[in-house]
Amino acid sequence: MYDFVTQWGPLWGLLASVGQILSFMIALLVSLAFLLLMDRKVWAAVQIRKGPNTVGAFGLLQSFADFIKFMLKEIIVPAGADRPLFLLAPLLTLIFAFITWAVIPVSPGWVISDINVGILYIFAISSLGVYGIIIGGWASNSKYPFLGALRSAAQMVSYEVSIGLVLVTILLMVGSMNLSEVVNAQAGGFWNWHILSFDMLPVPVFLLTFPMFAIFFVSALAETNRPPFDLPEAESELVAGYQVEYSSTPYLLFMIGEYLNIVLMCALVTVLFFGGWNAPFDFAPFIWAPPLFWFSLKTIFFFFMFAMVKALTPRYRYDQLMRLGWKIFLPTSLAAAAIMGGVMVHANAG
Repeated sequence: MYDFVTQWGPLWGLLASVGQILSFMIALLVSLAFLLLMDRKVWAAVQIRKGPNTVGAFGLLQSFADFIKFMLKEIIVPAGADRPLFLLAPLLTLIFAFITWAVIPVSPGWVISDINVGILYIFAISSLGVYGIIIGGWASNSKYPFLGALRSAAQMVSYEVSIGLVLVTILLMVGSMNLSEVVNAQAGGFWNWHILSFDMLPVPVFLLTFPMFAIFFVSALAETNRPPFDLPEAESELVAGYQVEYSSTPYLLFMIGEYLNIVLMCALVTVLFFGGWNAPFDFAPFIWAPPLFWFSLKTIFFFFMFAMVKALTPRYRYDQLMRLGWKIFLPTSLAAAAIMGGVMVHANAG
């Protein structure tokens, strides 16, 4: 935004910034519609079903039909609910899910806000996302949504710690909290991506980054309430969890926020470990493809992996979920961050 204002003045710069943000949001929502269809198709294919296939060619318009249905249905607010908070909660969830994307670079120079504390920004906004869920569960004035909200809050806080330590490990290695710099540090071919890098610091980098990738991927599943960690929405125990009293557009906002966070996690895996917009080979014809193509392809691949996990894995018990987060992931990620810090000190001293 500052660049637009500098070039075109306050008024036109502001309009250009708003236009940029709206264009990005629209592109993200349209992409989300097709990713949601992909999620349903993958689940159906694993269970040997057709999935959505009647609305539009190959069912491509199914997500848009569902959107229209949700928009036209009546909004029902329970009689005992706190109406203002009940309606505010899904809006908060959607807003926090959207604004986290502001620092995600999808191509060189293609980022809403290329700030030098991008990782810190993600820390801050992701920690606020739980408030929409807590408020929604409490404002519903029903024990099942409230229990689902408490479960979700405990789960998100537990796995945010591990995700945060993984991010700390990467920023120690790169030496910057700017996500564009994290991507630029992985340029030159897939052997420079953090997940595969054999750079000696003084040990091969992948010996630290591969376990961090595994922890980040599984923690992302738990953070976004995806199977096998969908305990806040366990139908057999909570009748679908914190959003059970919601219908129509408020329910849709919760779901859009949840899927935006899922795609955000896929994008972060791409940026942190798999080279972001960088091509796997630094020569033709790979470098002929636009950087956005490689970023999108990698993000879609990890969304596919999310969908496959959803289709193939049974649900954890809640005690197993908490044990995994606090007794395995937290000590492992903490040790990796400490080792990476020591390795970088040794490398800089040498």
